Amino acid sequence: MEPTRERWYRRRIAELERQLRERDERIAALERQVAQLAEQVARLSKNSSNSSKPPSSDIVKPPKAPAVKGKRRRKIGGQPGHPKHEREPFSPDQVNRVRTYRLNCCPDCGGRLKRLRAGPRTIQQVEMIERPIRIVEHRGERYWCRRCQKEHTACLPRHVVKGGLAGPNLTALVACLKGVCHASYSTIRKFFRDVLKLTISRGELAKLIRKAGSALAGAYQALRDRLPFERRLNVDETGHKENGKSLWTWCFRAEGYTLFKIDPSRGSDVLIDVLSEEFNGVLGCDYFSAYRKYMKDFNVAVQFCLAHLIRDVKFLLTLTDKVTRNYGQRLLDALRKLFRVIHRRETMTPDQFRRALERARRKVLAVGRRAPPRTEARNLAERFRKHGDAYFRFITTPGLEPTNNLAEQAMRFVVIDRRITQGTRSERGRQWSERIWTVNATCSQQGSSVYAYLREAIAAHFRGQPVPSLLPAKP
Repeated sequence: MEPTRERWYRRRIAELERQLRERDERIAALERQVAQLAEQVARLSKNSSNSSKPPSSDIVKPPKAPAVKGKRRRKIGGQPGHPKHEREPFSPDQVNRVRTYRLNCCPDCGGRLKRLRAGPRTIQQVEMIERPIRIVEHRGERYWCRRCQKEHTACLPRHVVKGGLAGPNLTALVACLKGVCHASYSTIRKFFRDVLKLTISRGELAKLIRKAGSALAGAYQALRDRLPFERRLNVDETGHKENGKSLWTWCFRAEGYTLFKIDPSRGSDVLIDVLSEEFNGVLGCDYFSAYRKYMKDFNVAVQFCLAHLIRDVKFLLTLTDKVTRNYGQRLLDALRKLFRVIHRRETMTPDQFRRALERARRKVLAVGRRAPPRTEARNLAERFRKHGDAYFRFITTPGLEPTNNLAEQAMRFVVIDRRITQGTRSERGRQWSERIWTVNATCSQQGSSVYAYLREAIAAHFRGQPVPSLLPAKP
């Protein structure tokens, strides 16, 4: 009986050991699956704070950083200690009419009043006139020649014939409303009807936009011809829709102007087409493959965006693997020290700043290249090994920014316009968008009036004269 019981215990123990092994294997498999799913969730949860995705793509906005304890929240409006900003009054030559109000006696007791030497209380009020347009009828008299038996008509001025219904000022206003204020043709029609007391069709508005676009063609081409010779350029790209097709809007931001180009391609062929194979400047951009290919094929100097790098590093902190998170934290700390040096530039001499920046650079590269044996960390380390120096070209290139914020800021207007207008519908509309976006960004960059430039350019175009250049003045 005892041997039988012992055999039963041995079989039972063996069965329990088998079940435990199976459970251990199942638990290990589930843990691996959980880790994989957590990594997928981290990838799907990428937002503008830990990737290159734009803020507009965030379904749920990243949480704001908690307020610092003991620090009071700033009130809305003017801050204590800041100088008060008031509008400068209009000059006397700008004032069309002056109305003076007087007192004949004291409003309280009826006594006589003596005028003070202090100036009067003044309010300058701007008001629209009832109909802020004028209509001029141009007539070319017709004549009959008895000798040659022909009818002849007096020639109208070129700019009148070229302008048609609208003069250069009104055409510039339509272009400004359409291309700068994101207004639709229907909105412009209502504005003209209600404010200007002028009825105009959508078709006529489209004609005015075509005329304005033709006026800007020469200035746009001059900027494009100048791009390959720039010493520093920031480049970025974003999506564009045209009749359901996906195109790409490219932004090229130079020191004194900005140019936009819409193209079906997002590849390096656009860079070759616009900048040529002989571009000898420094290209500020993100880590997108088109820029890396252009850099490799034609030996172009590149400054990769450090802000995009920080977002990629922050993504490592969202992963479940502790070793990868520790690597990401070390790299993020090194990058923060680098930016602290940049922010303290005004407090150091040029030589001190250069040495501090070089120490911070070596630290970032050393930490970045020593990655643990994890896929995400190894990919980032490989980037540092291949292109680490391209993240720090701003140290040796005066005037070069460490980030690509300049191009991204110029692209915001285009993104807003894309959301409002839903893109273009033809090649003609595409050309109009390229040109008006370029004029808008360049005038803003140069601190000049977009409407004033449009008015001058359209007037010159109507008269057959050279259109004013958008190229920045040489220092």
